[in-house]
This record gives sequence, structure tokens and C-alpha cells, in this order.
Amino acid sequence: MELIAFIPSPSRGVIHFGPIPLRGYAFCIIIGVFVAVWLGGRRWVARGGLKTTVADIAVWAVPFGLVGGRLYHVITSYELYFGEGKDWINAFKIWEGGLGIWGAIALGALGAWIGCRRRGISLPAYADAVAPGIAFAQAIGRWGNWFNQELYGRATDLPWALKIDSAHRPADSLDVATYHPTFLYESLWCVGVALLVIWADRRFRLGHGRAFALYVAAYTVGRFWIEYLRVDDAHHVLGLRLNDWTSILVFVAAVVYIVVSARLRPGREEVVEPAAVAAAEAPAEGTDPEAKAKDAEDAKGEQATDADAEKTEADEAEPGPDRDEEDGAVPVDAEAKPAKNL
Repeated sequence: MELIAFIPSPSRGVIHFGPIPLRGYAFCIIIGVFVAVWLGGRRWVARGGLKTTVADIAVWAVPFGLVGGRLYHVITSYELYFGEGKDWINAFKIWEGGLGIWGAIALGALGAWIGCRRRGISLPAYADAVAPGIAFAQAIGRWGNWFNQELYGRATDLPWALKIDSAHRPADSLDVATYHPTFLYESLWCVGVALLVIWADRRFRLGHGRAFALYVAAYTVGRFWIEYLRVDDAHHVLGLRLNDWTSILVFVAAVVYIVVSARLRPGREEVVEPAAVAAAEAPAEGTDPEAKAKDAEDAKGEQATDADAEKTEADEAEPGPDRDEEDGAVPVDAEAKPAKNL
């Protein structure tokens, strides 16, 4: 049966601008990071924080997340980089693909925690603000797998099947050209997760990390069935892929956190960033420079007036010759002077 429609794969995953290569995989990750920071910043400001906080903390979270994602991939797929006929240097070639989302979240959270500590803010509050942005970033980042022709699903002849070049097909399926576009499934799923978190956050005012936990729980549901479709090599435990077990455990942990947190700390944080409150109160406590100068001038004038008044009072209190004569007193000099003979 000949397919009348399918999703083509790009002929190459890198474009050269002179000596500078632009890799599709890296480009998708970079765009995803910018979207996450932009949306997270808007949500953080809406919650009472400063505009620059999300970007400042992302300086810590993003590098940690990339390292964590790569470590998770290398550890869970070590046979691709270590052993006979393998070159361990390839483990550092992150641009060729291979990031584990769970490692990225775990180590990215550590980097975010460091950044939050430096800013004196709550990590759960920050995580709630950036949660939908992370989901959108994942949706964009999955298109990097499309550029690399990797992480596709089982063979299929559906109209939206993904055509894979022979060089990227499984060794036992070289004669099969089209497969499930699992990158597209996960991308669309992540968009849905982001919209769900935004809606639920507005509807229920999620706080204290519950918006982030909802993102994690919703994502794991989709990752479980998408992982089931994939045909790339993976470790299996009791008949399930390792990432399926990870999804199950993380889903349970996220749901438990939502339930327990809602009971112990209902509602949303009143203050997400003390520095923002201080900055907002500063203008009210301060004084306009011109008004301040005028007040200083008025105060100086009042001091001068008071000084003149005190001097006048002192002069009036000091006894003088004229005043003594008016009171009937005879001046000392006049009394001592002898009278002239007439």
C-alpha cells in the first residue's frame, strides 16, 4: 500500500552560516528556553515578583538542567558510549541528541534552588511560575528529535506517519520507511499540559509547588503511553521500559504532593519575593528630590527666624542706661560726677 501522505524528515539537521553551524536540535532547545523564561517571567510578575528574577535564576537552572539531562541519558544508555568499539568522547556531544527529561528536571531544580537561595525566594513559588513554560519548552525541544530523525515510534502507515531515511532506521526494519511520529505526539501533549496548568492555576489559585506538581503528573501520563510506542533501545524492568517505571513513580509522588500540600498549606503564597515588596514600598516612603530640597530650605529659614527671635529677646532682657533712668535710678557715672558751681 502506497502512502498518499506522510510527514517528511529534514534532509539534514544542521545548516552552516559560513564557518558557524546551526544545528536544529540545539536551535529548538534554545528557542524553548527563551519561551520558558519569557512566560515564566510574566507569571512571576503577576504573582508579585520582579521582572528579572526568572531570567536571573535561569542562569543557574538551565546549565544544571542540560548537564542533568545528558547525565541521565548517558547513564541509562551507557552501552551507546562505553564498551568495545565505542568512543566515550561521544558522551559529550550533546548537539547530536540525547537528553533525559528526568535528569534535566532533577539537576535543573538543584540549579534553581541555588538561584532562589541567592535571591531569598521560595523554590516552590518559582517552580509554579515556570511550570507551563517548561512544558512549552519541551514541546518545542521535541522538534529537535525530528531534525535528528531519532526517538520515533513503531512502524505505521497512518496518514501522519513519519518518514525516516534508511540511515536512521532500525537494523531489523531497513525496508520500513514510515513510523509513528512520537516526537509530534509528545510535543502536542506538552502543549496540552501547559494549557492545563495555566487553566488550573487560574481556576484554583495553585500555590506552594502544586502547579509544578500538576505539570509533572500530567506529563508523566502522556510520557507513559508515548514511551510504549517507541522502538529505540532501552533497558526493560519486568517487561516495561525504564522510563515507564520512572513515569509511574514520579506520577505517584506528584499526586501525593498535591494532596498533602493542599491540606497543609492551602491557597497561594501571599508574598513570593520580599525584594519586590520592598521595591514597591520604597517610592511611598521616599520624597521627591525637589520637594525634599524645598523642605530643607524651609527648615533652614525657620532656624534663622528662631535665632533672630532669640537674639531680640536677649537684647530686651539686658539692662541699659535709658531704661534705668526711666525707672528712677541714677546712673553710677552721674552720681559720682561733682556738681558745677553756679
